[in-house]
Amino acid sequence: MLNMEHYLLQIPGGFEWIFIIVIIVVLFFGVKKIPELAKSFGKASAEFEKAKLEAKRELEKYRNENPNVGREKLESIADTLGIDYTNKNDDELKQAIENEINKNQNK
Repeated sequence: MLNMEHYLLQIPGGFEWIFIIVIIVVLFFGVKKIPELAKSFGKASAEFEKAKLEAKRELEKYRNENPNVGREKLESIADTLGIDYTNKNDDELKQAIENEINKNQNK
């Protein structure tokens, strides 16, 4: 009967998974496409961060102008940040938006 340590040694760890994924990407896309993919990923990440900053500015603007932000505006901001707003009331949604903004500022 084999012990559990024998099985644990056969499961790839974090570094091995990264290595496996890199090999698959190289085989699938080819060496020449990798810099182009990285550049596209960088642009997409920058656009996402830009949208989050814009949502934050918009939320701050509306919060300063009108402390009672409308539900539609909250849903729009939550949608921009990727927050599910279906089962949240206004206060919960405001808190979720603030948490998401604060989480992304700490990165």
